[in-house]
Amino acid sequence: MGVSSLVRFVFVLCLVSSSVFCSDDSDQNATASSSSAVYIVTLKHPPSVHSSGSETSGSKHGLTSTSSQIYKTQNRSASIIRVHDSLLRKVLRNENYIKLYSYHYLINGFSAIITQKQADKLAAREEVNNVVLDFPVKKATTHTPQFLGLPRGAWLREGGSEYAGEGVVIGFIDTGIDPTHPSFSDKIPGHSYPVPPRFNGVCEVAIGFPPGSCNRKLIGARHFAESALSRGVLNSSQDDASPFDGEGHGTHTASVAAGNHGIPVVVSGHYLGNASGMAPRAHVAIYKALYKRFGGFAADIIAAIDQAAQDGVDIINLSITPNRRPPGIATFFNPIDMALLSAVKAGIFVVQAAGNTGPAPKSMSSFSPWIFTVGATSHDRVYSNSLILGNNVTISGVGLASGTRTMHKLILAAHALRNGTTVMDAVYIGECQDSSSYDQKLVQGKILVCSYTVRFILGVSTIKQALITAKNLTAAGLVFYMDPSATGFQMSSTPMDIPGILISSAQDSQALLRYYNTSLSRDNASGKIVGSASVARIVGGMKATYGVTSPKVMFFSARGPDPEDDSFENADVMKPNLVAPGNSIWGAWSPLGIGTTDFQGERFAMESGTSMSAPHVTGVAALIKQKFPHFTPAAIGSALSTTASLSDRKGEHIMAQHTVLNPDISQSPATPFDMGSGFVNATAALDPGLVFDIGYNEYMKFLCRINGSSPVVFNYTGESCSAYNSSLAASDLNLPSVTIAKLVGTRTVLRWVTNIAASVTNETYTVGWMAPDSVSVKVSPAKFTIGNGQTRVLSLVFQAMKNVTTASFGRIGLFGDRGHVVNIPVTVIYKIAV
Repeated sequence: MGVSSLVRFVFVLCLVSSSVFCSDDSDQNATASSSSAVYIVTLKHPPSVHSSGSETSGSKHGLTSTSSQIYKTQNRSASIIRVHDSLLRKVLRNENYIKLYSYHYLINGFSAIITQKQADKLAAREEVNNVVLDFPVKKATTHTPQFLGLPRGAWLREGGSEYAGEGVVIGFIDTGIDPTHPSFSDKIPGHSYPVPPRFNGVCEVAIGFPPGSCNRKLIGARHFAESALSRGVLNSSQDDASPFDGEGHGTHTASVAAGNHGIPVVVSGHYLGNASGMAPRAHVAIYKALYKRFGGFAADIIAAIDQAAQDGVDIINLSITPNRRPPGIATFFNPIDMALLSAVKAGIFVVQAAGNTGPAPKSMSSFSPWIFTVGATSHDRVYSNSLILGNNVTISGVGLASGTRTMHKLILAAHALRNGTTVMDAVYIGECQDSSSYDQKLVQGKILVCSYTVRFILGVSTIKQALITAKNLTAAGLVFYMDPSATGFQMSSTPMDIPGILISSAQDSQALLRYYNTSLSRDNASGKIVGSASVARIVGGMKATYGVTSPKVMFFSARGPDPEDDSFENADVMKPNLVAPGNSIWGAWSPLGIGTTDFQGERFAMESGTSMSAPHVTGVAALIKQKFPHFTPAAIGSALSTTASLSDRKGEHIMAQHTVLNPDISQSPATPFDMGSGFVNATAALDPGLVFDIGYNEYMKFLCRINGSSPVVFNYTGESCSAYNSSLAASDLNLPSVTIAKLVGTRTVLRWVTNIAASVTNETYTVGWMAPDSVSVKVSPAKFTIGNGQTRVLSLVFQAMKNVTTASFGRIGLFGDRGHVVNIPVTVIYKIAV
């Protein structure tokens, strides 16, 4: 990539100003050419955050991280905006263009609607570094606090749920929020919410977001849609051109991380327990940049991220991912990752979803070592339902529904057709999507049996519509059997407002149909089948059961190794960093949200995805930030990583699913490619003993080490690699893990650990390790004593013993005599013995 280059990017970036339409010497109502597109332009001069002359986390071993609010750069920002406007006027004189945003805090640049020819003109300018084509992006609990041990662990240590996370501000880049939801009210029992002194964001007033929508809990809300508007895809009335969440996703993620404690979960009229975020007293700031009908665009997400940094958030949650791997010399050099490097410099901890593109290797959608990437696991709660047949056979299933008190006759949908309706008239009659196709007299008071086909998985047919059909026909209940087209897919616990069940097993589905067919009833005159003498009772699935083997890495969770570039070369960086609950997660929901038809009109929804796992870790990070307010982002990530659990609740190795169909059949022990350092351990993360810290300078040295990176580094940061006296290989970054993509002979890497334990007494650590296959490991010193605030250097020597091309995994453990245990995962992919 040259110093001034025109490239296409998948990813997003950061920062805002007002939209400006320009057309020198032309009508102000003119519009951009139909061949125009949104481009993101970055300039060579440094942004505001880099021009302060200081680095919040530059000391290699210092753990002090100054708040992003130390950068009071209004004058500098205004000057940068004027430069942007002047450049556009000068280069595109007498031409039409529309400037959407000025980026000035984390990255110096702007986004504008221009033609490719105009983009080429800008790219040719000496002061311009990159011209990047805008690109779409996609969005990637009642029990999980207990599953993570928060009430008797991390919360208790910080004074209970009424104090957990207090004073910490989390910024969510997502689909918005429902400000009326009780999960975000500041009118709750106990002491009142404080006003965060460092936060200076605003609460936007717009449609769905009237005055008073924000409070001391929900302290800021904005929306960003200039790029979407420029494309004509945003309808202000349909897409909620405001911070209001018309999709549901943003409300859900915010509540998982920081929703109020003890909020009753009621779905379809059923009480399902009380909900809480992981850091229930943390403050929430919303930056809406994704929309319910079309998703989002990089330029808008850039603006949202930068505004969050300017406003003074402590943590950014990104439950969004790019929809393809960034091109260029390295995946790290994409606008969003480089912008977030500046955010990290400003002391902001960034959590991103790994993506839902698993289980294939190298399916990771979050790349850089300064971003904390989270994969998804199951947890131990399930909602079991069952159907008792008249022949005393019990069939298990799922479905959040009540049961029938007595036995009722069964009626297959295809046998309840209204006169004049045939199967030929309605090919998908078994899906129960249209009540007008059926004879109410044949269904009334019976249990309607419908077919769950692949069309439900694709969203063409819905359970909600089948429920409407059953209620219109006054059915006593609703049963879905699995059609062969859906075999292997997992059914979720869908809410039903009448007795119902989804039979998730193909074998059990066949058992139901065999029983039904043994006693068919026929019309005497026509001989047509009009039902069956078979009967059944739905037990109901409203009561949760616990204790299933968990956690396990879900099949959809994106996997490592971390791709270094678009040619699938492996990076010496471990991804994901951690895994957390992300399957069947209860969270707040917008009743107007259309993100899932199953929960339309509800105030809570059960969702799955790495979008749900990321805010679990975000909430735990808020607890760490509360206890250690001066921790750098790297120190927070270290505390989360080194204390992670390696075993499931039964003490066995955490397993990982490896296929989409029948995923439980394809399980194998999880590796760092599946789970990173392991499963988040909230309580242990508040007392990690030792931390691995990394400063901004180390990240810069790492980037400057990449071949051909100097002009790209300068493009994004305005800093020259020549200013750094040395460079660092990725394996030499002071990460709480070791990843070596290609080990030729012997390699020595160093790690620095700092003792942050509360005790002033020294702690002695003994080092142990399990070497990866075909690799020898030596760590020195093998035993060391370290006092509070002190730093020790560990030398890790790895030697390839055989020529092997398959990855192998090991682990280094530091075992303190005061109870601290520090786990360091080791991955070596290619081994070449010398």
